[in-house]
Amino acid sequence: MGTLLDGKVALVTGASRGIGRALAQRLAAEGATVVLTARSLDSAGTYAGTLHESVALIEGQGGVAYPLQADLESDTDLDSLISRTIALTGGLDILIHSGGKAEYAPTAIMDPATFERTFHHYLRAPFRLIQHAVPEMRKRGAGWIVTLGSVTALPPTRPYDVFATQGGGTVYASIKAAVHRMTQGLAAELLADNIAVNTLSPSTAIRTPGASEYIPESYPTERIEYIAETGLALCHLPAAERTGLTAYSLHFPLQHALPVYSLDGCQRIEDPILPAYSHPGIDS
Repeated sequence: MGTLLDGKVALVTGASRGIGRALAQRLAAEGATVVLTARSLDSAGTYAGTLHESVALIEGQGGVAYPLQADLESDTDLDSLISRTIALTGGLDILIHSGGKAEYAPTAIMDPATFERTFHHYLRAPFRLIQHAVPEMRKRGAGWIVTLGSVTALPPTRPYDVFATQGGGTVYASIKAAVHRMTQGLAAELLADNIAVNTLSPSTAIRTPGASEYIPESYPTERIEYIAETGLALCHLPAAERTGLTAYSLHFPLQHALPVYSLDGCQRIEDPILPAYSHPGIDS
């Protein structure tokens, strides 16, 4: 177990599986007390993975984790999640919003309800969570806020590939672009409070249970350890040293010469190698 985050409390949404679970594991491996939240404690729903399983993984690696059920489509749950976390642990230092379900459809025929869900999951939910978290972080004299972005927020490259023309990701990508911009602006607003605000994004794609159905077989993918390590790097330095970034999971460790470890922090894995595909708009 590492000690980088000893004494820190982290809340991670969407932590029953995928990127959220991986981030929670990596933070716990560095000593953070981690509160994991998702829609259900012990029901996997459509995809494999539950909060109880995530907690068991963290406890099995010697970490401290608590499950906290919250349906982020419920305003009651959304607006009480931060206070419930503080009541459970005594405070909050790190907020990572990884929750949300991507739903793709061509813009011209997208069901308005799908648009509203996508907007809510990826922009309204973090907006509300941040509003509730900032007062506690100000009281504690520091804080770290991380929202999940996406490489799809960058303009599609030309000539357009099949994902751009037929993938149905335009609305999702547009809202993720708004997340990137909200992060950049919020970083400026909270710099004086020593609250770091950053966006974390895969450099390519990660075949998580919820994302795999949308990723073409030929599309480049990456190991989940890279985004977990990059996320950890956004959760410990003072805001004056690291804020307002969009950190891409493969590019960031290379640029900053960061070693990448397994999710339990015990084993260094090979240095990340950029895939043949690398979006020209990425600037880590």
